[in-house]
Amino acid sequence: MRTKEWVASLPVESYPILSVPHPSGLAPYFHDWIAHERSDAYWQRWRVSDHYREMNVKGLHGAGWHDLFLKGSIKNYSGLQTEAAAPEVRAGQRLIIGPWAHAPTSTDGKVGDVVFGKSAVLDMTGTALKWFDYTLKGIQNEYAIKPPVRLFVMGNNIWRDEQEFPLARTRYTKYYLHSRPGPNGLKGDGELSVAAFGVERPDQFDYDPKNPVPTIGGRLCCGVALPPGPFDQRPNESRPDVLIFSTPPLTRDLEVTGLVSVDIYAATSAKDTDFTALLADVDPSGYARFLTDGVIRARYRNTTERPEEIVPGQVYRYTIDLWATSNVFKSGHRVRLYVSSSNFPRFNRNTNTGEAMLGASRFVNARQTIYHDSKYSSSLTLPVIPR
Repeated sequence: MRTKEWVASLPVESYPILSVPHPSGLAPYFHDWIAHERSDAYWQRWRVSDHYREMNVKGLHGAGWHDLFLKGSIKNYSGLQTEAAAPEVRAGQRLIIGPWAHAPTSTDGKVGDVVFGKSAVLDMTGTALKWFDYTLKGIQNEYAIKPPVRLFVMGNNIWRDEQEFPLARTRYTKYYLHSRPGPNGLKGDGELSVAAFGVERPDQFDYDPKNPVPTIGGRLCCGVALPPGPFDQRPNESRPDVLIFSTPPLTRDLEVTGLVSVDIYAATSAKDTDFTALLADVDPSGYARFLTDGVIRARYRNTTERPEEIVPGQVYRYTIDLWATSNVFKSGHRVRLYVSSSNFPRFNRNTNTGEAMLGASRFVNARQTIYHDSKYSSSLTLPVIPR
């Protein structure tokens, strides 16, 4: 059975690979991982963020904008920089984020199907050795004089040093979702605008977990069946279960560097469901380059520590964390937001039944309603950097 076939089968506990003994199959603890879908005591005992105050080691935190572990790297850098007990440990944290997926293995600067140029190539071994020279041998190299944060700004494809992350000069800007006949696919008129409109009817789509929106690149790890990195999202734009909201072509460059989020006001016909969002940079040819994505599960909309049931048909606010990115949308490009209820297998599908992930064995279709009016102003929040 191919990878994409077995991850699509139900129930999850019957995946063929789960019955293969270790070491040929999966490590035994993987069964525990998928059995604990909420942030319970099983996970909390390993939660690094509970121990920042006890750590006394300077750290070099390396990540990529298309890295599955980007969020954790940023959180650890920020947490140790602010919470470590010793001043020298707080001051001794460094952060490097490139355009890569999980590791900077490219020798030509290509990630996904995008070539970022030779400047995107990083000698990670040499970088680590310089860090050890500085922290262990006391050699006063670049780490002694350069700012603590080094970021690769996509679009311009340059490295830039910063004093902090997120950047202090960030202007968090809301782009409101709008439409008239409906934004389903490119034939719709979904729009992103800094202006909040008044009366608008909601948009609807049907989410069928048997036919989820397929993942095209992004933050994946670590195999060849599903390659990570930025890829063109146009193959999904004709689907009726994908809502598309875009700005008009930009009249000037727009830099977005930092934390991205989406607030969706939505209702569903199901007992439980997911809402997904994906941000892309669309060039004049229509090529829609992946930037970042996220998901929210309705029953964990407020906390991952305990489920909270929803009432079918009732409107709730869902905040979707799209993690972070750094990109310059060039003049003539568009900012594009995709809204749906699946991005599979990047995110586990919600069967819409309210059952736990491991044992769910049936599917229920869901009618999803997305609101965007003066009362329910769904929006995309971008960390705009003044230029």
